[in-house]
Amino acid sequence: MRRVIWLAIVAMLLAPVVGRAQHDSAIAAAKSLSAAFRKAAGNATPAVVTIVAKMKLDEKRAQAMRDLLDDPRFRGLFPNGRPPLPLPDGEGIPGLNAHVGSGVVISESGIILTNNHVVADADEVLVRFSNGAEVTAKEIKTDPSSDLAILKIDPIDSLVAAPLGNSDLLEIGDWVIAIGSPFELEATVSAGIISGKGRGIDKIRRGRLLQTDAAINPGNSGGPLVNLDGEVVGINTAIATNSGGYQGIGFVIPINRGKWVARELVEHGRVRRAYLGIQIGELTAQAARQLELPARAGVWVVRVVPDSPAGDAGLEENDVIVEFAGVPVRSPGDLQDVVERKEIGSRQELVVMRGGERIKRTVTMTALPEQL
Repeated sequence: MRRVIWLAIVAMLLAPVVGRAQHDSAIAAAKSLSAAFRKAAGNATPAVVTIVAKMKLDEKRAQAMRDLLDDPRFRGLFPNGRPPLPLPDGEGIPGLNAHVGSGVVISESGIILTNNHVVADADEVLVRFSNGAEVTAKEIKTDPSSDLAILKIDPIDSLVAAPLGNSDLLEIGDWVIAIGSPFELEATVSAGIISGKGRGIDKIRRGRLLQTDAAINPGNSGGPLVNLDGEVVGINTAIATNSGGYQGIGFVIPINRGKWVARELVEHGRVRRAYLGIQIGELTAQAARQLELPARAGVWVVRVVPDSPAGDAGLEENDVIVEFAGVPVRSPGDLQDVVERKEIGSRQELVVMRGGERIKRTVTMTALPEQL
């Protein structure tokens, strides 16, 4: 009995010590994570820029604006009957014909990666650095299908390129930070995790997306998503929202796709995409039963276009593609994502299920015709 009492007394005496140790350990872990965020932001932020895309107001819209501003009913809403805006001329109205987004320097030669929707239809694009300096982009090349674009500026001495990571290594739950200019608040940093992979949205025709809960707001578009090593792993692009603002679901273009698109735009002025020449569909439960395969076991070949790369390789209707270039594919998006980035002229092996058998075929990658 005395032994039990003695042990209880010792436990009571040690409890505050153990509690302090746990508390100190938790604080140390939090400080370590905070330090990692600071270092990652410090590595990437110097390469993040604000992009101001200016558009001239076309004559039709300018005239409509003139009519509105000259309407007595509208003018009566303002003190002295004078709206606080000038009548628009060919240059438009300041503030109403400019769009603000973000971008990231990916080459010290003056290449900036951003979203297509940030600079689409712009007559002039200004690039603003964190020190307040501004330069005009002398060349703009876009790829609407992936919602990516590059800007070319004259290289300057202080130009810093961001380190680019490998987005294929990202896993759900990894910490990331988003950097950009939401609501023109330059170099704003928000933190979150990778919430999902392989997402697709209607606004982007080509490519699978990452999902993050790091705050992304208007103005963040085109800015980088960065890992804890300070490497860019994606380009912040869109949000899912009912309110127009951040609601915890953001979509990001993986940087491996960004690097490929940027390289194509720099070298060829457009993005050359490889294709197979097949009409494909998802292997739904009903289709799988017809083909005697598990649901989502691969990608269903609905039709093979004659004289196409797939046709020349011997693919047939009702084949189910389960692997391409060593990569398992489970959905049409998976297949499209891996096929289109293969080097034009290269030969790639694919595996199909046909009549219960695994069959290998070799296809020569050909550029998708521009009219398609």
